[in-house]
Amino acid sequence: MFERFTKDARAVVLGAVEHAERSRADMVDEEHLLLSLLDREASRAAFALDALGLAERRGSVERALAEARRRGGLSRADAEALSGLGIDLTQIVFRVEEAHGVGALESGTDAGRGGRWFGRRSFARGARELLSQSLRLALAHRDRHIGDEHLLLALTARPGVPAEVLADHGVTYAAVERVLWGGEGEAKAG
Repeated sequence: MFERFTKDARAVVLGAVEHAERSRADMVDEEHLLLSLLDREASRAAFALDALGLAERRGSVERALAEARRRGGLSRADAEALSGLGIDLTQIVFRVEEAHGVGALESGTDAGRGGRWFGRRSFARGARELLSQSLRLALAHRDRHIGDEHLLLALTARPGVPAEVLADHGVTYAAVERVLWGGEGEAKAG
C-alpha cells in the first residue's frame, strides 16, 4: 500500500517512526502519526491544520496527548464510561503513580520489549487500521493516491485520543472536509 502514498504522506509515516524512536515507544501508534502531521509544512494537511488554527497550538496538543498517556492511553470518553461503572480513573492513576511513580501507566515506552521487527519499529494495530482507513478515504474522494490530508481525515474519523485531542482544538472531520474540499464529497469511509 505504501506505493500509493504521496511524497507528503510517506514523509508523515517516516516522521511517525522517528517520533516513536525518540519517545522510545515499542510501536508506532496514531499519536506518532498525529505528531508527524504537525511537523509538516507546505502540504495539504499542513494547510488544513493551519487554516483551523492548530499550527500555533502544538504545545497544547502535546500536553493533551501527554495527559492521555498518563491515563494509560484512555480517552476522556473511556474515562467517562468507566465512571458510569463506578470506576474513578483519576483515583486509579493517583494510586498507581503514588506507588510506582508518575507516568507508571504510560504504555509502550520500554524500547527493549520487542516492538521491533528486523531493526524497524512495527505499527500498532490502530496505526495500521488508520493507514487502511486513509486508503478508503482517498478512494471515497476519488483520489488515486493517499495524501497526508487523508491521514489527517482518518485521524479525525477514528475514535480515540488523537481524534479527541484534535476535536478539542477544533479539528474535526467536517472541519477538515470543509477546508480542503469546501464541504463537497463528504463521503465518510468507515
